[in-house]
Amino acid sequence: MPPRPLPCVANLEQALIEAGAHLTDVISTRVLVASDRRSDLVAAWDVVHAAFAAHEVPSTLLGVTVLGYEDQLVEVEAVAAVAD
Repeated sequence: MPPRPLPCVANLEQALIEAGAHLTDVISTRVLVASDRRSDLVAAWDVVHAAFAAHEVPSTLLGVTVLGYEDQLVEVEAVAAVAD
């Protein structure tokens, strides 16, 4: 069964569209997971990786103590490059 999409992936896709970009324009990502359990990090990574499909980008996966919003578990930071 494929991983269930994360709201942060949908938010990322929407932000990219509003900036005139797509997931295929992303050149790097950083995925932050509010957990110290490796299984949680892997679960979050599986979802983000699936969203990018065949578009492999350099990425960093980090476990952190907390994120900015209450009940926030995952944050995805992406850098995209779009030619004019």
